[in-house]
Amino acid sequence: LWIQRINAAVRAEGLTYGVFMHGLKLAGVRLDRKVLADIAMHEGAAFSAIIAQAKAALPQAA
Repeated sequence: LWIQRINAAVRAEGLTYGVFMHGLKLAGVRLDRKVLADIAMHEGAAFSAIIAQAKAALPQAA
């Protein structure tokens, strides 16, 4: 259920779950899936900031 909630939230921002999680790892963001799902459900602005960090850490496509 946590993964589904996270996936729904990140798809609205143009990412997939896997790409988002990879971006978080590259950015050094260490939040577990339960916390991420809770933030996505209740703190939309905060989750958007987390998504922005993940996007910034991802290598740019050539």
